[in-house]
Amino acid sequence: MPNHDMLTKVKSANGFIAALDQSGGSTPGALKGYGYKGDEWSSDAEMYDLVHKMRVRIISSPVFNGDKVLGAILFERTMDGEANGQPVPAYLWSKGVVPFLKIDKGLADEANGVQLMKPNPDLDQLLERAVQKGIFGTKERSVVHLANPQGIADVVAQQFEVGKQVLSHGLVPIIEPEVNIKSAERAEADVLLRDEILKHLDQLSEGSEVMLKLSIPAVPGTFDALVNHPRVLRVVALSGGFSRTDACRELAKNPGMIASFSRALLESLRHDTSEADFDRELGEAIDEIYEASTDKVAA
Repeated sequence: MPNHDMLTKVKSANGFIAALDQSGGSTPGALKGYGYKGDEWSSDAEMYDLVHKMRVRIISSPVFNGDKVLGAILFERTMDGEANGQPVPAYLWSKGVVPFLKIDKGLADEANGVQLMKPNPDLDQLLERAVQKGIFGTKERSVVHLANPQGIADVVAQQFEVGKQVLSHGLVPIIEPEVNIKSAERAEADVLLRDEILKHLDQLSEGSEVMLKLSIPAVPGTFDALVNHPRVLRVVALSGGFSRTDACRELAKNPGMIASFSRALLESLRHDTSEADFDRELGEAIDEIYEASTDKVAA
């Protein structure tokens, strides 16, 4: 069973979830966004060391705490690392922030207008380690590019198959079938995705709860039925390439959805700023995202 105190926090507290789970493919972009030029590392080990330092700096900031940040999604290497002498998941929870783990191994090639997750034959072993590390839940991402009914059905079926595997280990899955916000068929894809997810939610056993991480819908309110579903613990939104200002504006139009931003959270942070400036920039980002997650406006 999930940790009761963490479950209560995720289910009922105000706030948002920070996505600090950049993997091998997205780490160079994250580091360049953080102000590095790209020639500061010459190996994957050096690159991962730099991004770990970035993440530790973020979670160590006094403004990054459980008052406004409900949880943080970690990359596997971050879960295995330390922050200020403690394992990262334990350090986060000491600040009132619930730890989650990214578990997918990246995306397969596009087919039927979608990208499924790559096979993950070692998932059970990873989930066992996550439990031992004090992780509360997981996140797994696939992508929808077109409003293709078969492709979307395949994405959702795979997501729930993995989600049930996660549930069997006593962890809470964040199911993330992202809709590409640049798609010309975005609004239609949102509706097809919602309806397909509802079918699978209705088939979950009594007592099973999942979370959903979705792109902010093209039409506000499209995901209301998911927000209100009894098998859904929380619906969180990814920024999907929106700037923080745009992501927060659109998120605020969707009652019940809270943020789980990555780039939009980190976009103003730079590695060479003073601690005071870093904390101020991070605090302003946290305040803006928290407001969009909790103070809703009419669409």
